[in-house]
Amino acid sequence: MKLKGPIIIIVLLVAAVVVYQSAYIVNETEQVVVTQFGRIVGSPVVSPGLKFKVPFIQAANYFPKNLLDWDGDPGQIPTLDKTFIYVDAFARWKIVEPVKFFQTVNNPFNAIGRLNDIIDPAVRNFITSNRLIEVVRNSNRELDTTEVGREDEKEQRRPSLMISIGRQNITEGILKQSQPKLAQFGIELVDVKIKRINYVEEVRQSVYNRMIAERKQIAEKFRSEGKGEAQKIRGDKERELKLITSEAYRKAQEIKGVADAESTKLYADAFGVDPAFYSFVRTLEIYRESLDETNSLVLSTDSEFLKYFKSLPE
Repeated sequence: MKLKGPIIIIVLLVAAVVVYQSAYIVNETEQVVVTQFGRIVGSPVVSPGLKFKVPFIQAANYFPKNLLDWDGDPGQIPTLDKTFIYVDAFARWKIVEPVKFFQTVNNPFNAIGRLNDIIDPAVRNFITSNRLIEVVRNSNRELDTTEVGREDEKEQRRPSLMISIGRQNITEGILKQSQPKLAQFGIELVDVKIKRINYVEEVRQSVYNRMIAERKQIAEKFRSEGKGEAQKIRGDKERELKLITSEAYRKAQEIKGVADAESTKLYADAFGVDPAFYSFVRTLEIYRESLDETNSLVLSTDSEFLKYFKSLPE
């Protein structure tokens, strides 16, 4: 009777261990392959909930059911037009046949290696088979930007920017080429995209130098056009200035001529009224302008200039 209590406790502990080993939980993002001594037993468990297996001799192997990511290593790839670029691609994939996945690659880490071996060559193959513009652009839509100083070359350069395939079709081609090779591993490749494209350092420096040279050429063009416009403005200014000066001189001469004519008429009228008085007044003005304490005149006594001095009363 004394051993009955410990025996019950032991039985309960054993029962708890058996239940713990036989039960497992599958959530919404997981799927399970049950194996017995390494061999697959039954169908994969894909529905969530509490499940049971034979304890101790069967094992539950969990695999993700949601989307997984693959991020390739950036690599240097030449395009069809011999331009070397760095291409960084990424993909999304999922396990659609867990049994086949377990039998071939066994775990997601090994699957990444398989993805590297299949997607990287496909990316390289499509990049080397197309021009750089095909990898960069998706359509032939008109660009909504205008390059300053190159407006006159827009029509001439347009044919080189036309694409026939485009980036979207290239990524779809990579997906179609890679998917059949991954199906044997129970993997579905959902999408492949190019994350980043950049020139290699040597080509990048060459592009920068060419851009600098083009900018300098455009700047020199602007300077030359500016100097020509400045010379034109100065010429117009000088021409207008001479025109204004000439017109002002003409008007001044006209006014002066009219004034001189009026003055001459007044003098003539005054002279006609009393010529002797007019001659006398004019002679006095000449005396005032010519004779002062700083000037000396030596004239003969019969000089006409001193006629009014001689005719003064004694």
